[in-house]
Amino acid sequence: MWLRVFIALLSFVAGACSGLKVAVPSHTIHGIRGQALYLPVHYGFHTPASDIQIIWLFERPHTMPKYLLGSVNKSVVPDLEYQHKFTMMPPNASLLINPLQFTDEGNYIVKVNIQGNGTLSASQKIQVTVDDPVTKPVVQTQPLSGAVEYVGNMTLTCIVEGGTRLIYQWLKNGRPVHTTSTNSFSPQNNTLHIAPVTKEDIGNYSCLVKNPVSKMESDITMPIIYYGPYGLRVNSDKGLKVGEVFTVDIGEAILFDCSADSYPPNTYSWIRRTDNTTYVIKHGPHLEVASEKVAQKTTDYVCCAYNNVTGRQDETHFTVIITSVGLEKLAQKGKSLSPLASITGISLFLIISMCLLLLWKKYQPYKSQKWNTGKLEHFQAMKMLWMTSEYMNLLLFQMLLVFLGCQGLFQPLIVYQDKICTVQFMKLFSTSLPNSKTIQSEHSCAKQCIGVK
Repeated sequence: MWLRVFIALLSFVAGACSGLKVAVPSHTIHGIRGQALYLPVHYGFHTPASDIQIIWLFERPHTMPKYLLGSVNKSVVPDLEYQHKFTMMPPNASLLINPLQFTDEGNYIVKVNIQGNGTLSASQKIQVTVDDPVTKPVVQTQPLSGAVEYVGNMTLTCIVEGGTRLIYQWLKNGRPVHTTSTNSFSPQNNTLHIAPVTKEDIGNYSCLVKNPVSKMESDITMPIIYYGPYGLRVNSDKGLKVGEVFTVDIGEAILFDCSADSYPPNTYSWIRRTDNTTYVIKHGPHLEVASEKVAQKTTDYVCCAYNNVTGRQDETHFTVIITSVGLEKLAQKGKSLSPLASITGISLFLIISMCLLLLWKKYQPYKSQKWNTGKLEHFQAMKMLWMTSEYMNLLLFQMLLVFLGCQGLFQPLIVYQDKICTVQFMKLFSTSLPNSKTIQSEHSCAKQCIGVK
């Protein structure tokens, strides 16, 4: 055998050096059983030739080469055993094999001899494989009923009915699956074993099978994995949420929604805590609370989620605070004018009246002492008017606090003569205002300013 290889190599080197070149595909040619296969050959030379001889041989591992067919110039001389299987059209040296069978797998040797001034020879070898195409694979999952997270295991098996030299590859969501601490494969890679399953193993699995002549992918399958609950939370359609506290106005009906990530879906229970006692008030993911029907202004609730397959449960606590602002809003329903608008209107009326009075006094002529005396009297009136307006502003401030729901929290305060006074003190002060020493001193100063003795 080594002698044949040496002779063929020597012939090829001699041919190459003498100007004869034979070119064939450098890679292995893969054929499909039952179909035709074409082996292309190109050769060239630069000397005059009287005769061109082409010979095709076939060999398998550990066997002697077999003669298939040959030609001299345009005459083809086939082997009688293969005369209907192999075709050649000289001077083209390419070979057609039809139909291709598994027994045709091996090495095909082509030899070209050129007769002219001398003899030029060159040969090349082409490797051929024969395969059946892959049929569509099917993935079987065990157990069919699914597996519980962190408890159960799962096996996916890829089954292919047709095809040779199969190569298996597992895909999850279109990406290859690799070996991990929980994923393992069979020696042929046609089985994927997951132990134990987790929520992260959920996805679209498929099996890709290929060989040298074809590839096919199975339909997507999604294993059933039971998990949860995870991420339990409570949301509402109304009210102000700060952390786990919901603030709601009286008179509003608020809808709470309890949700968690789980399969199968959880069963939910709502629990109310009152006076150190707890009791279930409703089942289901939604709870509606009518704030005007709640006896306490601060109530604690609990939402419980339970997965009856995994046996796991979770709960979340939250507090609902009913504010008194809603009660005032409810009492003012149906009124066309809001309390704040009324307060604003009264204040504007008092301010405008005082401005008009000051303008009228500023442009009056002072022609005699009588007018000066009248001005003093008007000063006293202005003083009383100022105190009255201050008192009215305090009353308006008190009304504003009432409308905002702050009544009873503190008493309104004012500052007069650098002293802090309550509304009740101002009531007493205003009744004794004409006899006040402070007012009398201010009265004397005013007399001196306008020249009244």
